Amino acid sequence: MGHDRENEQRLQRFLAGVEGRAFRIAQFATRNRDDALELVQEAMMKLVQNYAGRGDDELNALFHSILQSRLRDWQRRQSVRNRFRSWFTWDEDSDEGDALEQSPANSDCEPAFRLENDQFMHRLNHELGELPYRQQQVFLLRVWEGLDIAQTAAAMQCSESSVKTHHARALHKLQEQLEEYR
Repeated sequence: MGHDRENEQRLQRFLAGVEGRAFRIAQFATRNRDDALELVQEAMMKLVQNYAGRGDDELNALFHSILQSRLRDWQRRQSVRNRFRSWFTWDEDSDEGDALEQSPANSDCEPAFRLENDQFMHRLNHELGELPYRQQQVFLLRVWEGLDIAQTAAAMQCSESSVKTHHARALHKLQEQLEEYR
C-alpha cells in the first residue's frame, strides 16, 4: 500500500512539473487553448494508465512521445476538417493566449530592458508559431524539454538525423528572424 502511495505521489510531481511546458508545446501546435489543454490531459491520462510503474528516468520521454502522438492525430483530424471549412466562411474565435510565459518582472531591471524583453518574447512566440510543425516541435522538445536527440526521435517517431535536420533548420530560422535582438 505504501509503495502505491509513493508511486502516485511521484507521478503527481512529474505531471505537475511537466504540465505547463506541455501545454505551451500543444498550444503552439494547435494554436488553440482548449484543444491544447485537452490533448495534454489525454496524454497525462494515457501515461498514468499505461506507464505508471515506469522509472523516473523514463517518464519524460514517454510522456512526450504520447503527447506527440496526440498532436499528430489532432493535426490529421484538422487537415480533414479544414478541407470542409474552406468551403464556408465564418469567423471562429481565436483563443491564442501568450504561448510562452515571460520571466517574472524584476524590479531591479530598467524599464527599457523589460520592454525589450517583452518585445523579444512576443516576437519569439510569433516566430515559433510560424515554424513548420516538425521544426517547431523538435525545437520545443530539444530546447525547452531538454530531450536528447534519441528521445526526441522516439517522441516524434522519426530518425535521429531528421531530428538534427529539423532542429538545425529551426535554429537557423529563429536566429535569422530574431537577429535584431542579438
